[in-house]
Amino acid sequence: MKKYDFETVITRYGTGSGKWDEMREVNPDIHDGIIPFSVADMEFTTALEIKEGLKEFIDNNVLGYASPNDEYKTSVCNWMKKRHNWDISPEWIKETHGIVDAFFAAIKAFTKEGEGVMLMTPVYYPMYMGISRNNRVLVENKLIRKESTYVIDFEDFEAKAKDPNTKLLILCSPHNPTGRVWTVEELRKIGRICIDNGVIIISDEIHNDLITPGYKHTVFASISEEFAQHSIICTAPSKTFNLAGLQISNVIIPNQDLRQTFTTELMTNTLNPKCSILGYEACRLGYEYCEEWLGQVIELIDKNRKIIIEFMEREFPQIKVMNMEGTYLLWIDFNGLGIGYRELERILRMEAQLFFDEGYIFGDAGIGFERWNLACPTQYIHEGLLRLKTTLDNHIIA
Repeated sequence: MKKYDFETVITRYGTGSGKWDEMREVNPDIHDGIIPFSVADMEFTTALEIKEGLKEFIDNNVLGYASPNDEYKTSVCNWMKKRHNWDISPEWIKETHGIVDAFFAAIKAFTKEGEGVMLMTPVYYPMYMGISRNNRVLVENKLIRKESTYVIDFEDFEAKAKDPNTKLLILCSPHNPTGRVWTVEELRKIGRICIDNGVIIISDEIHNDLITPGYKHTVFASISEEFAQHSIICTAPSKTFNLAGLQISNVIIPNQDLRQTFTTELMTNTLNPKCSILGYEACRLGYEYCEEWLGQVIELIDKNRKIIIEFMEREFPQIKVMNMEGTYLLWIDFNGLGIGYRELERILRMEAQLFFDEGYIFGDAGIGFERWNLACPTQYIHEGLLRLKTTLDNHIIA
């Protein structure tokens, strides 16, 4: 087994990292050695195979305009087959600068102003933005909280899918922030309802490689040919290998008409939607050489998850940790503390020096929650929990 460095953290102030710079802006007294647990990129050094591969690529290539080459597309096809048992064709792949770009484009391509786009909430906040900023109507299917997990309200889901004004579903799979990995049965039911009612499915599967041991992700389009022909699957190496800054995503569209409509929208609004030459190469390097690195990352994330769960059960049982079946984002309910969510945010950021993504940004159902990014060295998890205990002990009367 290869030995990778999952202990070194590179300080990112002033490098363009929004989450690091925001931390210091909000709390100028932030101590040295504190890292943010917010925005979903990793605090790990780049996988050696990608780092060394890009150095060699730069030494031997001109960094000009680039279109996706056969090697890049073959690596995507091979990865989807190997990791997800889904056979795809190279011509199905349409690269975009990111998944957010992809679903913004899909909203404009497949709906008109005033038409409805369904979300299963609470959910990743840019999805709300894609709807509101394009003058579409939010159709909200609220997930039902059951103990430490969430389930789909299928009665409500079907009723809203049957509304003729609902044209599109943006499916978050695995679900961010709740951590659900939808079962095949749930996905079949979602697909059947949508197809029967003429609702196109945009499946955001950016976290599909980051699955908690014991769970299995199913690509929506892999379930059946019918599902494939009614869906657009959004994937990327950006979460898998921490490559978000290279702006490369792989949008997979089996249906030729949907693919053409999507491509036309990209060309209409972007004119030159090509990605960067280094993005294509980093994607290929990750998919071809970094599966072992990914496996070790998943083990470390699971270790961090268990540490937090055990700590909360022992020290703060009134704080409820949701099951994290996928992603590296732990969804935690602090409402049991009896502290208002704005005051909780202040206490965590200014006193405990803990910077999470605040639950309210994911919708009203997220009020009082915090989303904790676990993709970091374990020592920072321990240190964060110690600061949490020291701070909360000063605010909670036993």
